[in-house]
Amino acid sequence: MSDIKRIGTGPRMSEAVCYNGIVWLAGQVGNPGDSVADQTRTCLAEVDRILAEAGTDKTRILSAQIWLADIGTFAEMNAVWDAWVPQGHTPARATGEAKLAAPEYKVEVIVTAALK
Repeated sequence: MSDIKRIGTGPRMSEAVCYNGIVWLAGQVGNPGDSVADQTRTCLAEVDRILAEAGTDKTRILSAQIWLADIGTFAEMNAVWDAWVPQGHTPARATGEAKLAAPEYKVEVIVTAALK
């Protein structure tokens, strides 16, 4: 049986959990009050950072869930996503509208990736 590795473990949750060749990231959010585009950039930078700490990268993302506080900002988020995601390595993805943890959050990104 594979060992479970936890990254950024806190009292409530971990930033990521690695098991059996897969890494699951907790939802990443941007800086409260920033624009949707800036929050998306921050989320994706955190995804890059955590994936690197786990020993993998965005070319290995298997799936992504993106939650928007307002689905009307879908195009704004997608413009940042499209510039970030590596062509030829796009993951399965779902995007939906949801009330996020605080009204200042506009975007939350959750990814699952294969380890190298």
